[in-house]
Amino acid sequence: MTDIRRVTVLGTGVLGAQIAFQTAHSGFEVTAYDIDDAALERGRATFAELVATYEREVDGAADGRASAALDRLTLTADLAAAASGADLIIEAIPEILELKRETFGKLNSLAPEATIFATNSSSLLPSAIADATGRPDRFLALHFANRIWTSNTAEVMGTPETSPAVFDTVVEFAGEIDMVPIPIHKEKAGYVLNSLLIPFLNAGVELAADGYATPQDVDKVWRIGTGSPMGPFQILDIIGLNTPYNIMSAGDERNRGFAAWIKENYLDQGRSGLAAGKGFYDYE
Repeated sequence: MTDIRRVTVLGTGVLGAQIAFQTAHSGFEVTAYDIDDAALERGRATFAELVATYEREVDGAADGRASAALDRLTLTADLAAAASGADLIIEAIPEILELKRETFGKLNSLAPEATIFATNSSSLLPSAIADATGRPDRFLALHFANRIWTSNTAEVMGTPETSPAVFDTVVEFAGEIDMVPIPIHKEKAGYVLNSLLIPFLNAGVELAADGYATPQDVDKVWRIGTGSPMGPFQILDIIGLNTPYNIMSAGDERNRGFAAWIKENYLDQGRSGLAAGKGFYDYE
């Protein structure tokens, strides 16, 4: 086993909460950090929902294992307390480069020297953040897929400065929390999963935003034509629309236009995806 025992996750949004809960469910002591008490209250509600989800969908979780995970979870809005004593800190905050760089800069002065830093960024290269961490040899990307209890891969991607020993430790840790570790041997924007997924999702958004077909009919064609269980807009609802909006907003003019379409027609209407009860589809 690795020397990682205490894990901190920054962000209790959709995926941050899942990472924290899965890690606690696997027996680790976990601190979940978010920016204020209101965000933490939403996080607590998400953790309670995850207990029920795991009891329904994860083998062995209904015997008390899922509810016991809550006993290993500590929530805090104090970044210094979250960093103190952590062996590994996993960042799962919004997909905004400067916000991530600023956060890791703060963490470097708060966390023990031995602490490993990881970003769960879905699109940014870790080398774009590494120098801000103050410990580039102990920094890498650890990327999870949404619905972590079923989509159980963990992509591990370092930079040229990442220590091989740190890389191997994080690969081993990913296995210890019941993920399938996928080592990425050199930096690739989007890793493996999103290199395949993002062009697919963007193609769906283009068809709907440019008025060729409704999101629901785009999904219907994909499901019928391929036998897949979900189309692009169902997947986007699971991801949450804020993430693709942030990614597209940082893209070229065409992508910024797609971001504006998502914002005007969905985010501004309170339709941010499955976690909100409505996105491209209604779930309430």
